[in-house]
Amino acid sequence: MPWKYGFKSIKAIVKIELLKRPPITSWNSFAPNEYGFYANVNPDVAHPRWSQNSERQLGSTFFTPRRQTELFNGYGEQVASLYSEMNLRHFF
Repeated sequence: MPWKYGFKSIKAIVKIELLKRPPITSWNSFAPNEYGFYANVNPDVAHPRWSQNSERQLGSTFFTPRRQTELFNGYGEQVASLYSEMNLRHFF
């Protein structure tokens, strides 16, 4: 699965359609200030209600120390060029 196609991790891609404007989704309809288009690619930009600069790995316990969240969720080498001219604080 590609690295970023949704907050809840999609199960399958049926098609990809390129649009001039971001589509209306349930996330940006119900909480437009919380989940912008670039919302989980830049850990230096905090979510309105919490920080994104640290995380616990899936499968870890509550007592496992948090680790620093990596830019582009650790896929920077593969995807950073896709965002090279974009302001990752805009449309958060």
